[in-house]
This record gives sequence, structure tokens and C-alpha cells, in this order.
Amino acid sequence: MTKKLLFVTGTRADFGKVEPLAIKARDAGYSVSFWVTGMHMLEKYGLTKLEVERVAGVEIFEFKNQKEDDELDKIHANTVIGFSQFIGQQKPDMVFIHGDRIEALSCSLVCATNGLPSAHIEGGEISGTIDEIFRHCNTKLAHCHFVSSELARNRILRMGEEDSRIYVIGSPELDFHAKESGVTIKEVKSRYDINFDDYGICTYHPVTSEASEMGNQASALFEALKYSGRKFVTILPNNDPGFKEIWRVIEALPKNQFRVIPSMRFSYFSELMKNSSAIVGNSSAGVREAPFLGLPSLDIGSRQRARSAADSVTNCQPNDKEKILHFLENSWGKSYPRDESFGAGKTAEKFLKILNSRAFWENDIQKIFNE
Repeated sequence: MTKKLLFVTGTRADFGKVEPLAIKARDAGYSVSFWVTGMHMLEKYGLTKLEVERVAGVEIFEFKNQKEDDELDKIHANTVIGFSQFIGQQKPDMVFIHGDRIEALSCSLVCATNGLPSAHIEGGEISGTIDEIFRHCNTKLAHCHFVSSELARNRILRMGEEDSRIYVIGSPELDFHAKESGVTIKEVKSRYDINFDDYGICTYHPVTSEASEMGNQASALFEALKYSGRKFVTILPNNDPGFKEIWRVIEALPKNQFRVIPSMRFSYFSELMKNSSAIVGNSSAGVREAPFLGLPSLDIGSRQRARSAADSVTNCQPNDKEKILHFLENSWGKSYPRDESFGAGKTAEKFLKILNSRAFWENDIQKIFNE
């Protein structure tokens, strides 16, 4: 009987992680579906569920788990109820859950309480923020683990997980960046009305544990970027606590220097990155995709702390104007050797090989703490 695989996605970012895996499984004959929720469903963030809906040959189920200003605990409660009802009806054989968002925690908990195997993608990562707590909770709730590196594998082993349940496959979004995007930079600029020839990309997300400081941090960062005179395509932040303060700063930016975009289709964003001069902010794109593409990146603040040791990454606090300006003057437009610390763009191939193995499906639902 064909195995039914369900992929959970709540943001454009995590969709970029799970899409290559889901497509590889679909093409191999598995029954693939997506449960789409979170920021995907909010028009303010670009209604990115539309990007998921473009995937052919899969089933798509949508659930709106929040209103614009809902707190995380309410979003969690809504997601638990909605996902519990959903899996009771659909009964997938395994659920694939990425990362550390609140929706991921909710779905992991539902799977664990219902005895439904879940696979956690990119567990074992560290950041130094409260999101890390959610990620490690998901690891302990999960049936098995698809991780991006040996470092992540070793962290999960230290959490008591069995070695036989941990699979090192790399970071899935690199598969997409390793190939042609399918669009030209001219098409990207036309679609998103970007009039800059030379530009960087800036994304600055809220850090939940520093929510009260996000306005000051964003103000300091963007003041330095303005002072530099460099042009930036600015992607709006996610909706974690503190996002409103960042929004207010972004809304006041000069439009002749900053092109603000709620969200972008992944293929277009990939092409935009490949043609950029630098990546700035605290998105994982700066510590994963940028080093893989050989781009210089300025990692701001604590959100991605200790997630990359690539030579192309410079770490900096948001109020360190001198260091920010030094980076924008001296690293802008530089090219670095490709960093493959998180894989070589063949994650989906490794994923499918594991999925096709009998041993993968024979892991007992009852886990044993590995001393």
C-alpha cells in the first residue's frame, strides 16, 4: 500500500525547506499532502499559501490558526485543536515537521499524543533564542530526525535520542539554490518592481526573548544602512512578538533606497540572492544560503548565534554602526568559495534513499532514552 506522507508548513521559509523533499517523494510514487497554516494564511504577509498551491500532484489542506494580533499561546491552542481533528480524518502514515515555529511544536505534540510517527527536519540546531526551546521540544516529541550536519546529529544524541533514528541529509533548501532558478534577474526585478542595479538583501526578524528591544534594534540597524547609501531589497519580518516595532521602522524607510516586499516566491528569491552584493539581517538565509552561494553576509544580533562558522559570515550587534559600515564598505560584492557545511545540494536524494529503506519504517513508535 502507498505510504501517505504529510508535510506541515506555516511560513514561506519552512516551505522552502520541505518542498524539495516532498517533490522527491511525490515523484517516487508516495502519496504526498501539505497541511498549510500560520503566516501562509495571512494576506499581510503575502498570502504565501498560493506558493504551496502551485505544487502539482499533491493534496493541499489549509487551516487558519490565527488572527493578526494573536499571542503565541492562543496560536498554539488553535493549531493543536485544528491539527488533531485533521489527522483523525486523514490518518497519514508519517508527518514531516520542520524547525522551531509554534506551529511545528503544536503539530509535534499532536503526533506524539496520538501515537503518529513524526519526522523532525533540522533539529539539533542552536541559536541562543527562545525558538531553540521549541526546536528541542520537537526533537524529543519526534519519531525520527533528518538533520543538516554532524554537529546537529551529535547534539541530538546528547539529548538521549537513538542513533538509528537520526539521518544526516543536509539543509534541504540548498537543493534549490544548487540548480537554476528557472527565472532571470530581469524577470525578478520586473515582477517585484525592483529598480536597483546593485543591491543587498535585508531581513530582520523579531527575537521573541528580546521583544521589548526590537524597535530600538531595528532603528539602529536601518539607520546604519541608510547612512551607508547602499540600496536594499527588504523582506518584511515574521509575526513573532516584537514584529510591530520592526514594521514601524521599515515603513518609514526612504523608498528610493529600500524596496520593501512582504514575501517572495522561492524561485524568485533564489535568483535575487544569486545576484545580490550582500545579505544583511538575522534570517537563516544569511548563515545557510549565503555561504553556500559564496555571498558575504552580515549576521545581526542573537537570532542565528553560533549557527555558522563560514568565512563569509560576519557577526555584529545591531547598534554597532562602525562595524556595519565597515562590512558594507569592504565586503560588499565580494565572492567566497562555496561553503558546504550544510550539504552540497543533494539533500532530497539522501532523503528518498532513507524513505525507501525498510529499516526506516521499522523503527518502533516507543523510543528509548539513549544513555
